[in-house]
Parts: sequence; structure tokens; C-alpha cells
Amino acid sequence: MLDGIFRILALTRKELLAVLKDPRGRFTLFVPPILQCLIFGYAATYDLNDVPYAVLDRDRSAASYELLARLDGSGVFRRVANLQRAEDLRVYINERRALLAVQIDQDFERRLLSGLSANVQVIADGRNSNTAGTAMGYVGAVVEAFNATWRAAHGQSGPPVRVTTRAWYNPNLETRWHMIPALIGTLTLLQTLLLTAMSVAREREEGTFDQLLVTPFRPVEIMAGKALPSILIGLVQATNVLLIAQFWFRIPFAGSFATLYVGLSLFLLAAVGIGLLVSSVVATMQQAMLFSLMLLMPFSLLSGLATPISSMPEALQYVTLVNPLRYAIEIAHRVYLEAAGLGLLIPELWPLAVIAAITLSLASWMFRHRLT
Repeated sequence: MLDGIFRILALTRKELLAVLKDPRGRFTLFVPPILQCLIFGYAATYDLNDVPYAVLDRDRSAASYELLARLDGSGVFRRVANLQRAEDLRVYINERRALLAVQIDQDFERRLLSGLSANVQVIADGRNSNTAGTAMGYVGAVVEAFNATWRAAHGQSGPPVRVTTRAWYNPNLETRWHMIPALIGTLTLLQTLLLTAMSVAREREEGTFDQLLVTPFRPVEIMAGKALPSILIGLVQATNVLLIAQFWFRIPFAGSFATLYVGLSLFLLAAVGIGLLVSSVVATMQQAMLFSLMLLMPFSLLSGLATPISSMPEALQYVTLVNPLRYAIEIAHRVYLEAAGLGLLIPELWPLAVIAAITLSLASWMFRHRLT
């Protein structure tokens, strides 16, 4: 029995040395957990610490000023515009310059002084139902504090201010209206990145990659042949999620399928470029899988799917600019819920084109470099 224990310990030592002697193995063992812990700690939060909002104050009275001052002084709300027309509310919400729009009627102070209730309308961007619900909850807390102060000062019994809320693009703030369209990009990235990263690694591990090198194929052609199947499979994956959203969950599709697939095609090019870049570095399928999973977690956390990007630390907000999933989710939401056209999606499309061009070019250079 003692000999058996020694043999097990010897085999354990051998396996540990095999893993720890490989620099890439040491990297995947120690670096990803540290990075993911830091990202979770800073990025994965459901709290809002920066809520941009626009104001249409038709009353411009001392009472409306006091209410807005409470919003500004809360440390959460940041006023980005004092609007003059109701039409401007739509512009600020559509262009995501403001998460909320607050509208105060002309007779706000007069109704309060007469002992009547006054309404404040809050319009929220419902494309992210979690963020919109949380922000409207914060507004409710500020209004309750205002009501308590007003009642104490004027001796009223009922609630002086009542908040009426509207959520654009998602009237009932249903979570699935936010989550399911976002899965079009999230699940597609998971499938595409893994398939692309493992395709070349599988050829190397099975010894068939050297056979490809003696064929008339050039390195760029080999890379294109590896990329095209992943793109096609990614489109099929995205279509499956889209069909489930349409026919099972009955989420209304407001935009154009052609616009959505143009955005998805650019996103898939970027995802395939990252996958090919990973495959040009790794040597085995196990390494390809580890590196892919190491990238997928930060991509998901920094995509804005669960946590608003505006609530992340400023340094992480800059990191999200190179995350293709951020733009894919934005495109899916804007086309699906907002009916945005290609002209409105240019701020999301051109970063995807840049990421695709850089990663594909770098992957092509890596392939040529490793084959020479």
C-alpha cells in the first residue's frame, strides 16, 4: 500500500511539473483568476453611481428647483441638459445621452401650495430594463424625501408629488426583452471563438496541420478556410436565438433583419479574428479552450449586459472600447427594440470593423511568421 502511495505521489509530481514548466500553462493557471477577480470586484455591480438625466422644467419655480437640487445633490444623478422643448426628450433618450428624462409641469408649485398633488413625469430608457428600473427606484427615493420635507414644512397629509413613469422600448421593463436579444451576440461569440480557436489547434495536435502546409494553399487561404465555417456557424447560431426570441418568447422585433445581419456579420469577423489570433499562439486544443474561456469571461462582464458601462471605473470603460461584444449587444438592442437603421448604428459598426481589420491582419501575420 505504501508503494502505491509513493507511485501516486510520483505521478502527481510529474503532472504538476508538466503543467508548471510550460510558461503558457503557468499563465492560464494564475493570471486569469486574478484578472477575473479584479473585474468582478469593479465591474460586476448592479448599483448605479452615474445616472445622466435631462430636465424639461416648465415651471421654473422654487419648488421645482428644490426637487431638482435634491436629484443633483444625491451623488447619483448627473444633469446633462436643461431642455426647452418636449421633442428634445426623445433625442436625448434615443441617442443614449440621458438614461432618464424628467418633465415638470407649469403648475407644479401652484398645485403644491394649494394642497394638491403635483405630477412629475419620468421617462426611462427601457432598453436595459435592470438599469432603468434601478434608476427609477432612485428617483422614487428622492421624491419621497422631498415629500417628507414638504409635508413637514406645510402640514400636508397626502403625498405632494407623484411620479408617473414611462419606459420607452420596453414598457413593462421585462428582463427578457433586454436579455434575449443580447444573447444573440453573447452565445454567438461563445460558439465562434471556441470553434475558431480550436480548429487550428486540433490540426496541430492531430498532426494534419503539416499536411496542409505542403498543399498549394497559401497561409492566408488556410486562415480564410478556417474562418468561413466559423462565420457560417455563428450566423446559424444567431438565427436560432433570434427565432427563439421571436416565436417562443414573443419579443416584438421592431427593426430590419437586413440591418441586424449586417451588424452581426461585422461582429463575427471581429470574433473570428480574435479566435484566429488565439489559435496562432496556442499549440494544443486544451490551451485553445483555456485561452478562449479566459477571454470570454471579461468580454461578458465588460459588455454592459448585466452591469451598466457608465457605472464601471473609468479605466474599465476605456477597456470596453476594444470589446466586440459591447457593440454586438448594442446593435441587437437598438435594432430589435428601437428599429435603428444603419445610419444610426455607425458608432457601433466602425469600431467592429476596426477590431476585425486589426485582429485578422495580426492573425495573418502570425500565421505567416510561424510557417516560415
